[in-house]
Amino acid sequence: MPQKLKFLDRYLTLWIFIAMAVGISLGYFFPGISRITNALTVGTTNIPLAIGLILMMYPPLAKVDYSLLPQAFKDKKVIGISLLFNWIIGSMLMFGLAILFLRDEPDYMAGLILIGLARCIAMVIVWSDLAKANREYTAMLVALNSVFQVFSYSFLVWLFINVLPSKLGLANFNVTVSIKDVTESVLIYLGIPFLAGFISRYTLVKSKGMEWYNRKFVPRISPITLYALLFTIMLMFSMKGNKIVEVPMDVIKIAIPLIIYFILMFFFSFFINKWLKIPYDKNASIAFTATGNNFELAIAVSIAVFGISSPQAFVGVIGPLVEVPVMILLVRASLWFKKKYYIF
Repeated sequence: MPQKLKFLDRYLTLWIFIAMAVGISLGYFFPGISRITNALTVGTTNIPLAIGLILMMYPPLAKVDYSLLPQAFKDKKVIGISLLFNWIIGSMLMFGLAILFLRDEPDYMAGLILIGLARCIAMVIVWSDLAKANREYTAMLVALNSVFQVFSYSFLVWLFINVLPSKLGLANFNVTVSIKDVTESVLIYLGIPFLAGFISRYTLVKSKGMEWYNRKFVPRISPITLYALLFTIMLMFSMKGNKIVEVPMDVIKIAIPLIIYFILMFFFSFFINKWLKIPYDKNASIAFTATGNNFELAIAVSIAVFGISSPQAFVGVIGPLVEVPVMILLVRASLWFKKKYYIF
């Protein structure tokens, strides 16, 4: 039976707007909240925020079945296409859109690039199920992206933010990041939950069984991602209470390239796969895996490297706000394409 979008996920955009509004209100009416937040910082790490970010990443990584990886590599054609779309085409497309739309705002541009380099490992399973894709293939691709992300994200951030802009002569792009800082952030905010998720799955499946793990444990931990995300957003926007008037236009400015990115990635991937005669269920798995992004990781790295109230972190928050309604529409498009091109 195909999965239905749960109540919390269905209205994710609304919850994000509410969290933003609550955070802005707290910052506006209680300006001392920023002093309290800063007092809970050790070095460059804010303790409550770090806990929230790690909790945000843990559930999706605990859901990944890493035992599927050896099987994934057997279908070299599908894996090759998926890696091409996720790690080359997707990264380059978001980089191009960032230059096109945000060239004069380098901080927002860097935030958009951070999103483009982080591949989806969470909600993509929901979108794939809704589109009646191949769940096993989606799980294999998510497992592959999870492992690849741990080892490649730091290098890609360095390449696309420090190297390529200067090579292309983008004089206005004066943002640089330390690969050391990004690596530390990835190890903390992706490495810790990755290890915790792997250990959780290995030990609990071994002791309780796969059915108990998927039917009991996973549903219990799944909402943690949403709660931690909303907590992070609320805390971030509490630092922006005095900028309330600027927020709506900034949201629109960032949303436009994101919407274009989602649409282009999905349709390009879907029709290339169709041309290659890949069956619908695998086609949809590849298309949705290529289209979604790991906003949790982008937010975590933005906060760790640039700061909680940075424009880069703000861009990361706009991501899921835009992604949910667009992906729901793409699910409907995918099902329509299935009837039009695959059912004879």
